[in-house]
Amino acid sequence: MLPSTTTRILGSFLRDPFKRIGVNMSSSSNTGTTASGKRRKRLRVLVDMDGVLADFEGGFLRKYRDRYPDEPYIPLEARRGFWVSAQYSQLRSDLCEKAISIWESKDFFSELEPLPGGVEAVKEMAKMDNTDVFICTSPIKHYEHCPREKYAWVEKHFGHDFLEQVILTRDKTVVSGDVLIDDKPDILGVEPKPSWEHILFTACHNKHLGNDCPHRRLLSWDDDWRAVLDSKRK
Repeated sequence: MLPSTTTRILGSFLRDPFKRIGVNMSSSSNTGTTASGKRRKRLRVLVDMDGVLADFEGGFLRKYRDRYPDEPYIPLEARRGFWVSAQYSQLRSDLCEKAISIWESKDFFSELEPLPGGVEAVKEMAKMDNTDVFICTSPIKHYEHCPREKYAWVEKHFGHDFLEQVILTRDKTVVSGDVLIDDKPDILGVEPKPSWEHILFTACHNKHLGNDCPHRRLLSWDDDWRAVLDSKRK
């Protein structure tokens, strides 16, 4: 039998997950009205989870070093490229599978620490007028633990009601929005021109890109994310 927490988390979604997402997302097509009577654009903000809200890189490195204390590792300041396993395979071919085993393990995603300021920023966004906020995250293909733990992480840091604002998808290009805040430099999928603008969230693996990156950046949650949202309302 599933633990009570798991049952409570998954139950409300498995009853009718598409209906819930559809109702929430359709509401963002409406617009509000300012005091002067002008119609104000309703904004839909998509926020990635791993590397943007949850400290994937730091959590991985800690658990990797705990499990394989005698193996070589890559310090955060030397990380390059989105795929951790690809860089570890360059150290030694068998380290690729060892790296993957870390995030395929039980409790990896649920035990990730929040990145500074992220939870607070998203909660503030969610309270803004004419703003709909969704956590849009890609589960790994090894699905035994990851999807449930992502929901558990959101419930822990945002509360049970925010679970209705979670979108799990392997292809973010098919999700409609105005802004996607994500640390992956190249987000590809079946839709060649997604509706959202990709705002690149700076992480250890992408900070070296500089002018090679065509996207606007959010350096951290201390950066002016409010200005990014305001720019999309004009």
